Amino acid sequence: MDTDQHSFGVFKPVDHVVISFATSEQADAAAQALSTIGLRAPNAVRRLSDREMLKQIDHDLQHASPLASIGQEINLIKAHRALAERGYHWLVVYAPDDRQAARVAHVARTHGAERAQRYGNFIIEELITQPVRQVAESPDRGLDAQTRSGKEAERARVRPMQREKLHLPRRTR
Repeated sequence: MDTDQHSFGVFKPVDHVVISFATSEQADAAAQALSTIGLRAPNAVRRLSDREMLKQIDHDLQHASPLASIGQEINLIKAHRALAERGYHWLVVYAPDDRQAARVAHVARTHGAERAQRYGNFIIEELITQPVRQVAESPDRGLDAQTRSGKEAERARVRPMQREKLHLPRRTR
């Protein structure tokens, strides 16, 4: 685990965009597209499978400081866990400035990303807007997943139907 990308024991890669994809093929295609826009340096793009993300989240939850629950970091990794449990794959992309983050967000949207979140020192910014209006979020209530139920698992359940519309292969275990 890269401790430079953790805050209070929880994954928080400041100056990076964390992107979730329903399939490994989408994540691979996005990683390739990112390399064509100049993100080729070692550690510029880190790829995490669903299992790698689950392993990292489990580790983080075991080692999280009580201070991590003050902000949204714990809720955010729980939301990531809901997606990873359903086979989502991830890219963690170094994007230290607004221009680079905008380019990364464009590639993420173009390749069907579910989420793209830019981590700053004090804020985590959603780069892909969802069609459902945001209601509220707090350390107690968790993240507002911008779904009708307010839970990230709902987004992951809806996503397989969208795969069929996109003619993407189903993921088998």
